[in-house]
Formats: sequence, C-alpha cells, structure tokens
Amino acid sequence: MEVHFKIIGVLLIALALVHSIFPTYFNWNKELKTLSLINQQLMTIHTFFIALTVFLMGVLCLTSSSEIIVTSLGKKISLGLGIFWTVRLIIQFFGYSTKLWKGKKFETFMHLAFSLLWTYLSIIFLATYFK
Repeated sequence: MEVHFKIIGVLLIALALVHSIFPTYFNWNKELKTLSLINQQLMTIHTFFIALTVFLMGVLCLTSSSEIIVTSLGKKISLGLGIFWTVRLIIQFFGYSTKLWKGKKFETFMHLAFSLLWTYLSIIFLATYFK
C-alpha cells in the first residue's frame, strides 16, 4: 500500500503545479474581465489555495505514507482524504455539464483521465481506512 501513497504523492504534487497554467490556458485575463473585482480575485485566490492544499496532500503522502497506513490518526486522515476525493469524483459527473467534454477528443480524454484519477485516490484512501 505504501507504494500507492508514493505514487499518489507525486500525482498530487504534479496536479498542484498544473494549476499554475490555469490563468493562461483558460484565458482568465479576458474571461474574467466581465466579473466584478471580488469574483475575479476569488477565482485566482481560491485556485491558489486549492493548488496549495493538493500540493500539501501530495507532500503528506510522500513523506508520511507509513504513518497514514498504520496509525489511528493516519487512518482518520485517510478517511477524510477518501471522502474528499470521492466527493470530487461525484462532482466530475454531476457538477460539470457534458457539453464541456462530450464529442471533443481532448476534453473527453481529460474527463476520463481525471475520473480515473479521482477513482484511484478514493479507493486507496478509503481502503486504507477500512483495512
């Protein structure tokens, strides 16, 4: 199980770093101009804190995998992370419109890839808790 936590750690750190390209990739300079200043800043600041949280989850998995797996506190943390990623998996299907990805090769690939990633994270974290 420890190898899964190391893999997850690397994946989460990579995912956190990918957030740095969001403003450019999603053309936020143009897209967010129509929003009020508070909404513009919420998008930017919340994206930063999501990335930071995901990064720290990755660091935790890389540096403390054995403690997460064997200690009571670690198992509780794993349950919390399992719930977090399971909710994220559900949002993948019910929070985003299929119009965003259906019939588009790259977007469909990304939808599938992230669905598989959220499933993997959910299974490993929940399995750790219930083991």
